[in-house]
Amino acid sequence: MDLGIVGLERSGKTSVFNAVTGGHARAGAYGATEANIGVVKVPDERLDRLCALIQPRKVTYAEARYLDVPGGLSFRGDGPEPAYLASLSKCDALVHVVRAFQDEAVPHPEGSVDPDRDIEGVNMELAFADLALIERRRDKLDIAVRSARPGEREAGERELALLQRLREALEREEPLRTQELSPDDRRIISGYQLLTNKPLLILANIDESEIGRAEEIESALAARWAGPSVEVAALSGKLEAELTELSDEDAAEFRRDLGLAEGGLERMIRLSHHVLGLISFFTVGEPEGRAWALRAGSTALDAAGKIHSDIARGFIRAETIGWDELLDCGTLGEARKRGLLRREGKGYIIQDGDVLNILFNV
Repeated sequence: MDLGIVGLERSGKTSVFNAVTGGHARAGAYGATEANIGVVKVPDERLDRLCALIQPRKVTYAEARYLDVPGGLSFRGDGPEPAYLASLSKCDALVHVVRAFQDEAVPHPEGSVDPDRDIEGVNMELAFADLALIERRRDKLDIAVRSARPGEREAGERELALLQRLREALEREEPLRTQELSPDDRRIISGYQLLTNKPLLILANIDESEIGRAEEIESALAARWAGPSVEVAALSGKLEAELTELSDEDAAEFRRDLGLAEGGLERMIRLSHHVLGLISFFTVGEPEGRAWALRAGSTALDAAGKIHSDIARGFIRAETIGWDELLDCGTLGEARKRGLLRREGKGYIIQDGDVLNILFNV
């Protein structure tokens, strides 16, 4: 899954990218045209505990890709560059880095630090981009519908009516991700890659001195901005970038000294995973313990296909148990003895934290 990092100039979005990916991309690199891309492992304590028990030779975490796209958003009224919008349209979700830190050496382009103003402004910029795309599509479709045969005209008219509804929602400042749409409506607009229809993680980039208030800041912003497919987190990009230069042990000790139960980056990555509507299932054995990301509501057959297409093709049944139940049993063999290893068919809906053993024949 790809997550595009967006934000106003001097919000620290490239610093956050470097912190989360362990990269060294340059902020505001002049003339840059290619996105900075980093692949990140999604931390999962459940997999850690399972592998501590099973002791596989290899441990593999689920992964997410973060993209720091050159260019950015502003309130100047000229709108984002087409190439910038094209890059974002290919992403599965957006991470909006919002400046919440003070730094006189790096003045805010709007003259003051105001996270709520910036969130509202960026939301409007994304909505304007969607409105422009909808208008272009409406103009082309209107011409096509007028010259179409009766059967084709009916489908075009339905799409025009849908576009009108989306336009009216955006003009009411309602992002498309909040709209109630039928499966057929969603199928139609999936090809448009509309930005306000994408899941969104709002990330407040706070001062290092405010780390102790991170949860309070996050809660206040979430009360105003969290909603359907929208999560809110807070971290200090500068601090997290500095911590990536330390060993894991030293970074953990530093966080303990600050009274932090969880690192800001770990929370950001987990919320990125969650906002995408993903769950995790596990496969564990002597060769490998692995976490797999899957859309919530997916079936056992979908999970089999995630592992390998041959396994899906030859699917017989899935043996499944909750990760905590397996920890209690100690081994799959003991779980089988206790009757806790359930047998499920292709249509079984995978639950977050399921441990799967899929039987197949090809």
